Amino acid sequence: MAKKSVWSDNRFWQRTAAWITGFASILLIWLTFDTNAQIAMGNDSDLKNGVTKRVPGPTVINYKITYEMDKKRQHEVPVIGEKEKFFGRDDYSEEEATELLHLGKLGSQSKNCMNCHTLLGNGAYYAPDLTKAWLDPAWGPTGSMQAMTGKSTKEEAMAEFLQNPSQYPTHARMMPNLGITAEEAKGLVAFLKHMSSIDTNGFPRNFGKIQGAVNGK
Repeated sequence: MAKKSVWSDNRFWQRTAAWITGFASILLIWLTFDTNAQIAMGNDSDLKNGVTKRVPGPTVINYKITYEMDKKRQHEVPVIGEKEKFFGRDDYSEEEATELLHLGKLGSQSKNCMNCHTLLGNGAYYAPDLTKAWLDPAWGPTGSMQAMTGKSTKEEAMAEFLQNPSQYPTHARMMPNLGITAEEAKGLVAFLKHMSSIDTNGFPRNFGKIQGAVNGK
């Protein structure tokens, strides 16, 4: 009687499939717990103690955010620095900051920002990616937007633009006037600042090559 090849043995393939399915299930469970830990938002205590989280707590709006090259990872990463004023304050409580970010997130959804923009990899590419918009040097002290809006701070310039985009033509594809109120604009700017602090593994790619983008200048 001819010896049956293992490759044609149904029992071998059934056992192999069972082992692979079991291993894949365990791996998926481990990856789920690991991912949840990675994307869990930090808190105010982390920031005060210099603990780095991929998603910093809401009170990161009280701090200066820069974008610096990590030689080991070979791309830029957000770095949380010293306190800095945000709309005249650097002492937002965790509750106040959370409420402000919530307002900004709801605003980005109600105004359908992702119909034109990309946020954290989701959305359209009709208009600029907003993931690291807070770090765009155009909004900085020597950038064109502060001069154009006549404002003295980054956040005020961004809020002014959001409320009156048609007054500041910056692109061939002009942003429409969405009727954003002053409070909504403040929330949206806080949302954009917090989003820029998230470690997105260098996404969007090549953003750091924008002149002055690295170090948040």
